[in-house]
Amino acid sequence: MQNTTQELITKFELAKCFQCGKCTSGCPVSLKSVLNIRRLMREVLLSPDTSNILAKTDLWDCTTCQTCTLRCPRGLKPHELVIAIRSLLVEEGNLPKTVIDALEGVYKHGNPWGRARGKRSEWAAELNIKNVAEGAHADLLYFACCATAYDPRVQEMGKALVKTLTAAGVDFGFLGNQETCCASESRRMGEEGLFEMVSEDNLKLFHDCGITKMFTTSPHCYNTFKNEYKDFDIEVKHYTQIVSELIQEGKIKFSRDINLKVTYHDPCYLGKQNKIFDEPRSIIQAIPGITFIEFDRNRERSLCCEGGGGRMFVEASNSEGRLAETRIKDAVSMGVDVIATACPFCLLNLEDAVKTTGNTDKVVIKDIMELVADAI
Repeated sequence: MQNTTQELITKFELAKCFQCGKCTSGCPVSLKSVLNIRRLMREVLLSPDTSNILAKTDLWDCTTCQTCTLRCPRGLKPHELVIAIRSLLVEEGNLPKTVIDALEGVYKHGNPWGRARGKRSEWAAELNIKNVAEGAHADLLYFACCATAYDPRVQEMGKALVKTLTAAGVDFGFLGNQETCCASESRRMGEEGLFEMVSEDNLKLFHDCGITKMFTTSPHCYNTFKNEYKDFDIEVKHYTQIVSELIQEGKIKFSRDINLKVTYHDPCYLGKQNKIFDEPRSIIQAIPGITFIEFDRNRERSLCCEGGGGRMFVEASNSEGRLAETRIKDAVSMGVDVIATACPFCLLNLEDAVKTTGNTDKVVIKDIMELVADAI
């Protein structure tokens, strides 16, 4: 294992770390977890082998939100070190069962929940979306994502998006049952080989279908296509970018006032990692009647919901005081009616936190598209 430790030190340039602590001070899960990114880098640097490192159960607490990487003054990538260590756990087969199940689900069924591939497009059965995998032509591919395909709550968001874009005259299609996971979470759970296989298969499918432009529901899909797929030559946008443009062009028109106080939760993979801050806010503020109020922790400082980094499929070492619950308490203290977001994982985590904090009568979680659909 000594060579492995040296490989990590070299690959992630750990000798450059001068232990300033900015990674840990900015890490959202450090508020509740014993995970300490600064200490982890130092332990790898000083350890003769990786046995003690691999025994750490708090390795699964990291949400790969990238705050540590974005704040590092030496340009290091601590979050990638965590993923690399998880890859070593994959090689050993030393994984939580829920992680094993999620990875097997992607490999066998094309989604981490292990749901039947043949049911992937059932959510859209009545929406009359063009199927480009069956030969239909469309200007844009809508990559719906696993959460939209299989989670009933997220499906409502997907339906609102499809109906809005259809009414605005956007020419788009989807892949139906041929769509498969982008494998973003597989990579973050350490399965680099599975990620490479899925990414190659997806890129081939996109090219076979003649795709040149696409948009996604999930910031996680958007991020991995844009920043992690090799030789990705397709223009990709997040749906908030598309909808914001349509509103500016006057192609989406509102007919009803939404008299609500609304705040916006920045998803890490959309905001921190890809600097898409303004488009979601412009959509919300364009809706008639809405009073928009910012969270104190917003934009680059937004508090992670704890859904990334494979955390939708593995519980944290300390499940008390979840960050999503902190987000709900902040919103209640602000007196807002709605927390809007633009990520399926954030939507699910925040909605669950509303229930666990006992605030179902005080605040509602909505995807931005649900607000748009309500006002059209």
